[in-house]
Amino acid sequence: MTALTHIGNPTYSDLEEKICAPDQLRPKPDTSALVFGKYFTDHMLEVSWDSEKGWAKPVISPMHNLQLHPGAKVLHYAIELFEGMKAYRGEDGHLRLFRPDRNMARMLSTAKRSSLPTFDAEEMIKCIKRLIQIDKEWIPYSNTSSLYIRPTFIATDPSLGVASPNEALLYVLLCPVGPYFTSGFKPISLMADPQYVRSWPGGCGAMKMGANYAPTIYIQKQSELLGHQQVLWLYGEDHQLTEVGTMNIFLFMLNKNGERELVTPPLDGLILPGVTRLSLLELAREWKEFRVVERTISMAEVIEAHEEKRLLEIFGAGTACVVCPVASISYQGREYNIPRTEPSLSQRFLKTMSDIHYGRLQHPWAVDIQ
Repeated sequence: MTALTHIGNPTYSDLEEKICAPDQLRPKPDTSALVFGKYFTDHMLEVSWDSEKGWAKPVISPMHNLQLHPGAKVLHYAIELFEGMKAYRGEDGHLRLFRPDRNMARMLSTAKRSSLPTFDAEEMIKCIKRLIQIDKEWIPYSNTSSLYIRPTFIATDPSLGVASPNEALLYVLLCPVGPYFTSGFKPISLMADPQYVRSWPGGCGAMKMGANYAPTIYIQKQSELLGHQQVLWLYGEDHQLTEVGTMNIFLFMLNKNGERELVTPPLDGLILPGVTRLSLLELAREWKEFRVVERTISMAEVIEAHEEKRLLEIFGAGTACVVCPVASISYQGREYNIPRTEPSLSQRFLKTMSDIHYGRLQHPWAVDIQ
C-alpha cells in the first residue's frame, strides 16, 4: 500500500504547517446560524501525488482556491471521491473523532474502484487530527453542533482520455455544522418511485464518489415538488428498499412470529456501508433486546407489515443527521403513514450516539484528538 509520504516511508512527522497570520483569520459564525456545509475553517490539508514521484509531503495551509487545468480528469470523467466524518467538543472539554478508521477504510476502497492511489490510513488520521487541533476553536461549543470533516480525492492531471490518472490531489476541508435538518428531530415524508434507481448490481452504489450523488439531485427536487423531504430509493422488480436520501434505512417491526426485529438492507453492493449504520447494528446486537437482521426487504413486505400493524417505525441513519425518523411513504398513488412508538428506538439510538459523541458515555469509538 502506498504511504502518505514523500520518499520511502516517513510518517506524519513530514507534515508541513503554514499557519494563517492573525489578519487572515476569519470571524466564526454564531452557532445558531450554522448551515450544513456553508462555513469553512481557516486551514486545509493537502497532499499531492503523481505516478512517478509518488506522494508529496502533507501540507496544512490557509484555506485557498484550487488551481486546476481545464483538462483535469476530475472535471471530465468524475474521477474523484470524498468522505464525511465529524469531530465533537465533549461536555468534558475533550475533542473527539468518531470512528475515523472506518471512514479511512471506506475511502481506500473507493480509491481503488476509482483508479486513484491508496495511502496509509493511520498517517492520514494523524494529519487530520493535527488540522483539527489547529482549527479547534471552530468546533462549536454546543451539544447539537459539530465539526464536519470532508476528505476529498481528485484526479488532477491535465490530460483528456479515459485512463487511470497520473496526478491526483487529496485534500481535507473542515466545516462547523448545526443539525443537518433545520426542523430538528422531526419525522420526514418520503417519495418512493420505482422508476428511479440510485444503484444497481456491479455498479458503484457502495462507493462514496460524487458520481453517485449528482444524478439524485433532480429526483430529490421532484420529491420536494410533491411535498416530500426525501426519496426512498427502490431497486428491482420487487421494489427492494435500498437507501433513503443519502442515508441508510432501518425498519423496526414485529416479524410474523411476533418477535421484535430491526431490519436493514444487506451490504450487497447496492448501498453505502455507512459508519452510522454499522454503529447502530453493533449497538443493537450489544443490547440483545430484539432480533437484528441484515436482509433484503421489499415494499410489498413493508405494506403487509403496515396493514397487519406489525410496523413499529422506520428511520434513516447517516453521519450528517445521525438518525432521522420517517413519518410517511408515498408509493404507487398511496400515502402510508408510518407509526412511531414512544419512546422510539430511533430516539434511543440518537441519545446513545450523542452520548458517545459528546463524551457523556465513554466508548472506544470516540477517538481523542488532543
